[in-house]
Amino acid sequence: MSPVLLASFTLAIGFFLAPGAARAAATADEIAALRAEISALRESYEARLQALDARLRAAESAASSATAATAQASAAAAPATPPAPSSGATAGSGNAFNPAVSLILSGTATQTSRDPARYAITGFGVPPGAEIGPGTRGFNLGETELALSANIDPWWRGAANIALGSDDSVSVEEAFVQTTALGNGFTLKAGRYLSGIGYLNSQHAHTWDFVDAPLAYQALLGGQLGDDGVQLLWLAPTDQFVEFGVELGRGRGFPGSDSSRNGAGRASIALHTGGDIGDSHSWRAGISYLRAKASDQALRLLDANDLPVDSVFNGRTGVTVLDAVWKWAPNGNATRTNFKLQGEWLRSARDGTLAYDPSGANLSGDYRQTPSGWYLQAIYQFMPRWRVGLRSERLDAGTVTYAPGATLFDANGYHPRKQTLMVDFSASEFSRLRLQYARDQARFGSTDNQWTLQYQMSLGAHGAHGF
Repeated sequence: MSPVLLASFTLAIGFFLAPGAARAAATADEIAALRAEISALRESYEARLQALDARLRAAESAASSATAATAQASAAAAPATPPAPSSGATAGSGNAFNPAVSLILSGTATQTSRDPARYAITGFGVPPGAEIGPGTRGFNLGETELALSANIDPWWRGAANIALGSDDSVSVEEAFVQTTALGNGFTLKAGRYLSGIGYLNSQHAHTWDFVDAPLAYQALLGGQLGDDGVQLLWLAPTDQFVEFGVELGRGRGFPGSDSSRNGAGRASIALHTGGDIGDSHSWRAGISYLRAKASDQALRLLDANDLPVDSVFNGRTGVTVLDAVWKWAPNGNATRTNFKLQGEWLRSARDGTLAYDPSGANLSGDYRQTPSGWYLQAIYQFMPRWRVGLRSERLDAGTVTYAPGATLFDANGYHPRKQTLMVDFSASEFSRLRLQYARDQARFGSTDNQWTLQYQMSLGAHGAHGF
């Protein structure tokens, strides 16, 4: 081969091989760069994973004191979920070192056509201090409620509701401890609490849809039944809400009476069930029964001439309560519009002895009475912030058996009744203004037209309300 041809061939081979060598070198550099990036990413992710793991351990430690009741109460607050336990107890968001504190401010301006000091319910005897009637006329500071709640440890939580009356009195409405980890659907409560019978009784007054309690509650429970004792609730592990409750108490409130007896003066049982119907409807229904003892219980009632007379009762009282609630909210969203229909029927059976007018006629003998009463109310939120409600109620004094003469309690076949209309405006979930009118015919031959303007304001953290 000639030198010229050999040189040309060598140049040609170099021309084709040189780009391949360059490309090979470039590929090696890219691989090294990718490996470096992967290493950097691995180190970054490991650091982030360690940080997330630390946060998870901290969250698990903080959550160790959270309660099962909190989840149930939060679920019950949503319209499209099964109802919450009737006890109304909800775990606070605070802890042992930082309890949840709330203050409910309330006030009224009341005008009545009859003197509230002479208020009475024909055919029904109640203790002199029972919470019946529209209250005092004019401007009044309503019941101010101070509430505190916190987890005590992983097994217990505590709560207290202190009521400050318009007369500067201070009373303990509720003060109890409650288990948080009993398991198997059981919850135990001990202390002072609002009884879980019926539907309305376990709710604080600031959650009511009307200013006052229904006549049936006033006449048969003295307004609202609270007691010192223990309560055991069992929530069934089913899709449908089923709750069974048993209570043993001192029996200090009407229809019982406080005494120095040993053991329980009141016992009650309650069964409630409910659930959802589609996305827009939910319901709850229940039956309750309580039995209470009364010793030297002072009562004030009206005689056959519609005049007040004092008596003293000794014996036992059984009260049966049927309750039902139905709620509607479009697609479960109750923020704009919703409707609630609620009703209860109560029947009492009093059996014992009665001393009639001890300072006057001074009669005594066996006594039995079976009064009853009901109410039905409807609440419609027709637009955000505005609601209107109507409540109708009626009482029946029932049959009276009294050895000295049942005519002493003759109500002339009269059935106490009342019609109430209200409208309220809530600027937010923490404030409400309410105007209420009631045509009260609880007393024979007397019609009381009652106008009430009420404000309610909530300050601080407040637990979710029951269904």
